[in-house]
Amino acid sequence: MKSDAKHTVDLPPTQIDRREFLTFAAAGLAATGTSLLIPSLADADPLSQKTGTHSMSQKAFVYTELQISAPFDQVPWQQINETIKTKPGFLNKTWLSGVGNNSAGGIYAFDSIENAQAFVTDYFPAEARNFGVAQTTRVFDATATADASIDMNSVHYGASPTAAPAAFVYTEVQLHVLPFDNGPWRAFNPVLKQQPGLLSKTWLSGLHTGTVGGFYAFDSLENARKFALDYFPGEAKTLNAAFYTRVFDAPVTEAASRDMASPFYG
Repeated sequence: MKSDAKHTVDLPPTQIDRREFLTFAAAGLAATGTSLLIPSLADADPLSQKTGTHSMSQKAFVYTELQISAPFDQVPWQQINETIKTKPGFLNKTWLSGVGNNSAGGIYAFDSIENAQAFVTDYFPAEARNFGVAQTTRVFDATATADASIDMNSVHYGASPTAAPAAFVYTEVQLHVLPFDNGPWRAFNPVLKQQPGLLSKTWLSGLHTGTVGGFYAFDSLENARKFALDYFPGEAKTLNAAFYTRVFDAPVTEAASRDMASPFYG
């Protein structure tokens, strides 16, 4: 969605507290006339009307992270959720809250690559702009990683959650592996299954770039940190590649994620 000067939202005074700022930013998008954050209920397409959301076949995943620092209870997720539910092809979202930095983001499933691309090129930049922060977005080919993910008990591909996650880990390795099936997932999966506290992994394959990564659920924050700090750097070293890791606190985002039909909560 394109914006112009008449859609500019003035940022609040610098002395405003963080909660007021976040609420201001959320309301600001609605004031622009773009209906990005507070759509009318008549226009909404809530997930409750989408039967069988978890069993629908996703074609793309989207990862987002805002360069923001705010405890999750100060993020206006209810307003944001209502708008995201109306986006074409949206299936589900798991909210993310960064450990240590309180960044805010999510991992989303879409019914097509085209709808995922529209989300990251139209809607999400406008959301980041109205919060006045930089952003990270990625689009991944969900079809390519189905077999590898199913082997790792991925809830995105129909596996039932064995426990509510305590932490999530996101990884991405600076490699070009296309097609994905030619990559090392068959060698890595048996090793990953032995990592303490790992509940599941959804493999990720970067659209166009062929980067290799994953979205993991862990039974504790301690195990997630050990994985990100101790195990994963060694895996990346064997591939002789730079890498990107993030650790997220799962319990604080559970209510917001449940509202978005996150498959991690059944």
